[in-house]
Amino acid sequence: MEPSSQRFSRPVYEGLPWFYLVCGIAALIGSYLLPSRILSLIAGLVGLTGLLGGSVILLRRRDYRELRSQYANPDSLSASVPPAKEKD
Repeated sequence: MEPSSQRFSRPVYEGLPWFYLVCGIAALIGSYLLPSRILSLIAGLVGLTGLLGGSVILLRRRDYRELRSQYANPDSLSASVPPAKEKD
């Protein structure tokens, strides 16, 4: 019996990095508007983390798609177990 894996729908999955980027920008802007230095620092760190995380995810997806397009059988990259080699 295989465990069921829950996945996001494609539009949600594709939109997550952009959501992280927008939230990061909003947190950075908010960090300049907060009067407290501690809250401002926390919001700035959260914003920087959101920007960095969204950028990394976008770049990793782009590289994966580029790598996948170079193979004749792109579905072989998704396999968790490599195919067995035949012995003569």
